Amino acid sequence: MNIVIVTPAAPGTQHGNRNTALRWARHLRSLGHRVAVMVEWDGGDYDAMIALHARRSHSSLRRWKEAHGERPLALVLTGTDLYRDIRDDAEARQSLLLADRLVVLQAQGLEELDAGLRAKARVIFQSVRPCKRMPSPRRYFLVTVIGHLREEKDPFRAAYALRHLPPDSRIRVVHLGRAMSPEAENEARVLMRAEPRYRWLGELSHAAAMRWLGRSHVMVISSRMEGGAHVVSEAIGAGVPVIASHIPGNVGLLGEAYPGYYPVADAKALAQRLARAENDPAWLISLEAAVKARRFLIDPEAERSALEELLRGGS
Repeated sequence: MNIVIVTPAAPGTQHGNRNTALRWARHLRSLGHRVAVMVEWDGGDYDAMIALHARRSHSSLRRWKEAHGERPLALVLTGTDLYRDIRDDAEARQSLLLADRLVVLQAQGLEELDAGLRAKARVIFQSVRPCKRMPSPRRYFLVTVIGHLREEKDPFRAAYALRHLPPDSRIRVVHLGRAMSPEAENEARVLMRAEPRYRWLGELSHAAAMRWLGRSHVMVISSRMEGGAHVVSEAIGAGVPVIASHIPGNVGLLGEAYPGYYPVADAKALAQRLARAENDPAWLISLEAAVKARRFLIDPEAERSALEELLRGGS
């Protein structure tokens, strides 16, 4: 088949949607398909379209349906789709109806859809090639935050949590990710000046980010909403313990019984989890074991097979 994948994330960016599109393109090419990845459908003749983001890809979805109503059209729902846009944005809601097949990236995403839409939806977990776990620093307790600086990520919650830790804590927070606004960049720099235990390094290459992750004692994902963060899958693959905001997108990957959650936007509760990770080796080991128990989700062959089923229309 000749397939087009549409993602609003521009070439060269490290946005999760872009990475998903490129990884799926590799999988589909390995299955013998021809694949083009673009920000908006160019009107070209393709056998099927896979679009990421209900609201931002709406124009491509609508034009495709008008031109090729009989050809397969799949829509991948992002975190902002599931937990914001499909509730009150008319174009996002229309995109749900236009698509022949819907995809969510973690199991709890299905719960955001009504019964009629759920019938044409399926879960495809994102795979990873696990990064190498390396020795963690001995002089300090390394906590990484990997995510762009934007409101949905609650990006500075780990930095705020440092205020609730005692002066003798060895925790150091290293934050990787692009500032998506001048205000976010200014906030990061103000925090660094005020709190020497916090470092923002900006956007790094994927390889460099994985080196930081591989050395970490703990990774924090503090998001307010997620469709299924690939960085959580990366941590699962590396066996790095995760402390996560208790939101559906994280629970859908880490599981209901995972012990490392904290209430969304609660810096004091996050500080308590970080302090326990630093000072309670048995609890830290339990987090690592719970993360490793989720590795069945991140198998590349399973993701590739799920994409093949998606194109065939299977469940």
